[in-house]
Amino acid sequence: MKKVLVTGHAGFIGSSLVEKLLDLGYSVVGIDNFNDYYDLKQKERNVKSFKKNKNFVEYRLDITDKKSLKSVFIDHQINSIAHLAARAGVRPSILKPELYRKVNVDGTKNLLDLTLEFKIKQFVLASSSSVYGNQEKTPFSEDDVLAKPVSPYAETKLKAEEMCLEYAKKSEMMVTVLRFFTVYGPKGRPDMAPYLFTKKILNNEPIVRFGDGSSSRDYTYIDDIVEGIVKAIEKPYQFEIINLGNNKPVKLNQFIETVEELTGKKAEVIEEPRHPADVKQTYADITKAKELLDWQPTTDLKSGLKQFIDWFKNLRGQTSQV
Repeated sequence: MKKVLVTGHAGFIGSSLVEKLLDLGYSVVGIDNFNDYYDLKQKERNVKSFKKNKNFVEYRLDITDKKSLKSVFIDHQINSIAHLAARAGVRPSILKPELYRKVNVDGTKNLLDLTLEFKIKQFVLASSSSVYGNQEKTPFSEDDVLAKPVSPYAETKLKAEEMCLEYAKKSEMMVTVLRFFTVYGPKGRPDMAPYLFTKKILNNEPIVRFGDGSSSRDYTYIDDIVEGIVKAIEKPYQFEIINLGNNKPVKLNQFIETVEELTGKKAEVIEEPRHPADVKQTYADITKAKELLDWQPTTDLKSGLKQFIDWFKNLRGQTSQV
């Protein structure tokens, strides 16, 4: 049975990946520090479905703690690493740049060091479309000359990618960097637009729109992203950077209109200036994902948002905290 180490296993994408890997018959070792970036109760809910699975082992530790991290590598014969743990959030990174560097850069280096030391053959890094910055050329392709990152978060993700290339060059480690484009869906983070807008609109509260609504995002459904990660695990490359996006950018105003349609409620919109850490657009060229991983997204925005809103309503029926 192939054993995969998943960092950030209690998060939105991480927990969704663990569920899928266990369903496919993998053995999974999870590492997460259960930080307070958002409500810990949501992270506990995320892991509930698989926490008692005999093929899953959980470690609650920080990837910046190399000594504790090493004990996991000693205890388990790991075949592949899916590194999803990171300090999340573009805007908060402006306020705490050192924390983001410590987790996203130093923590990634710890994992790469241990991957090398324990001769683990494969390392998959979760990167972000934010590394493209305010790029004018669309769609964004993996071989583009990147615009300057506009946030410390983006800078740390780019640095993590560069370290992955360095380690791949100096060893036999197989490395795949996956650049995710605005992931949404059930279990989505409370600080992301789908969650924020759905909650506010259902509660008859005003939503805040940064800018005039013309900015666009390549919203990618969680199941499509998870499928891409699994395909990357199952098809290692010496070193590749691959976009995972929906390839269909949606303007913010259109996104709000879709939430309104699915909730049956009209949003009251308060406009604020566009945040300096927000890019104007994201748009993934997924040619490489199709060719190398035989992957392409299958969920359109309306279908994906309906599944998210159904999940949110069900969650709201179970707890008064949302």
